[in-house]
Amino acid sequence: MNIVILGAGTVGTSIAELLCANRHNVILVDPSRQALEIVEDHLDVQSVVGSACDAATLFHAGVQSADLCLSVTSGDEINLVGASLAKSMGATRSIARIFNPTYRDASTFDYQRHFGIDRLLSLEHLTALELAKAIRKRGLFAVENFARGGIEVQELAVEADAKTSGVPLRDLKFPPGVRVGLISNGHKTYIPSGDDVLAAGDHVTLIGQREALEDVRNLFQHKTESKLSVIIAGGGAIGYNLARILQGQRFNVSLLEADEQRCHYLAERLSETTVLHDDATRLSVLKEARVGKADVFVAAMGHDEDNIMCGIEALEIGAPRIMSVIRRPDYANVVQKLGIDKAVSPREVMAQQVLGMVQAGPILARTELAGGVAEAWELDVPPKAEILKAKLKDLNLPQQCLVAAIVREDYVRVPGAEDQVRAGDTLVVLVQKESIDQTLKLFLAP
Repeated sequence: MNIVILGAGTVGTSIAELLCANRHNVILVDPSRQALEIVEDHLDVQSVVGSACDAATLFHAGVQSADLCLSVTSGDEINLVGASLAKSMGATRSIARIFNPTYRDASTFDYQRHFGIDRLLSLEHLTALELAKAIRKRGLFAVENFARGGIEVQELAVEADAKTSGVPLRDLKFPPGVRVGLISNGHKTYIPSGDDVLAAGDHVTLIGQREALEDVRNLFQHKTESKLSVIIAGGGAIGYNLARILQGQRFNVSLLEADEQRCHYLAERLSETTVLHDDATRLSVLKEARVGKADVFVAAMGHDEDNIMCGIEALEIGAPRIMSVIRRPDYANVVQKLGIDKAVSPREVMAQQVLGMVQAGPILARTELAGGVAEAWELDVPPKAEILKAKLKDLNLPQQCLVAAIVREDYVRVPGAEDQVRAGDTLVVLVQKESIDQTLKLFLAP
């Protein structure tokens, strides 16, 4: 693939290193000749000096024939404009990294559609999602969001005497916005048909709009789940995103932040999170916040050393599960030896996203489900793709494939058998691992 990266900072350089290792042609654009020379000393990349917002610079970098353009400078507005220009000039796919959560909130204004960008990537939000997936209990829920937040995946355990137990799926009265994506019964995990029957103890992966998913929850579970207590140290972008994902019916979330002004910001936006103005690097603060009694402690401050020290202190005062955000790759082995259960690297999370894009054609994002047995894809449908030929009920879809959601213009919906996919639609598709190649062929242009 021909890939243009706008920005030779830490993120741009690490992406370039990853792509070069996978034998892609990389062109790096940055206004600093010195920054580019440092990268060129150890990577086989081409470089262009100039601004990501300058059309002449982008033309010189060859975005008009690029398979992918990644705009990952340190400025949101520069990334939005750069990625938009690249897409307009002919890049097959254009991605912008953003920091400000406002740009990801399509409920107020759809920046992604306005600028014509294929995807907005927030490194901080992706890191928070990775932490949230590690925090969840199996049988409670999955936190993956797709279709710009319009679709959510949840995983539930079917309880004994549940209303759905022993009833064929086709006879269950689900609202239109919910589909059963996967069933796991301990022996196998599979995408079900209407004839399949749920039994107590099965794990069910549901996909649909959040409100509709909450409405069907009592069909599977009639007991109230005990809430997990989660304490987050650090109210920066990662801590904020993690609290926003977790807060609500399933978790009691507390957030420790040393900056008073930031605390006010967080308290205004996190209505179901307890925001505490305190310095989490002090052992006395951790004890006072009852970190030792929490189910999970997450260190998500700005410095790796603070996160490691907080994790060790939380472990010493009795916290059963410790997680940390670690940015430096050389700290990974140290963290495991110190007893921290999970370390999440923002750079590795971004690397997974980028590799998914360059290796899988139309796929914008992919997330493993059910312990890696299946995947959820978010993808764009190109003109002349096989899936465009007929209604969903008349297509010869693999049995292990489910079109779970369609994003079209300004709405998101869970499709029925009579729906037909259009070119330009964004789809959420569930697929089992053994059917990945067969399913992907449906979305490739001839």
